[in-house]
Amino acid sequence: MPRNTTHETTEARIRPVPRYGVFLGLGVVLGVIAAGILAAIGSYEPSQALDVVYPPGQVFGFALLWTVPIGMALCGVVALILDRTARRHSRVVRVDHERVQDDES
Repeated sequence: MPRNTTHETTEARIRPVPRYGVFLGLGVVLGVIAAGILAAIGSYEPSQALDVVYPPGQVFGFALLWTVPIGMALCGVVALILDRTARRHSRVVRVDHERVQDDES
């Protein structure tokens, strides 16, 4: 069985890349923590204009609608900044490709 083997050397850039999913997940966690803090420090007295008292669970839910997207956006921007700075630390390496083909007739 004859085999055809070809060798090829090319250059590739290697750089560290942040994992965006981890940063967005961290933004969600920070948003939930911020919503919990906002719900904990809120005052639950009747409103003068509407004469309505919102329960803490509802305040927490409304706060989640704002804090989670803001946390995700901020952590996403941090990940993008880290990605831009990682481009400066890239290095060039040589990669050896080897292809083996079996010639069966």
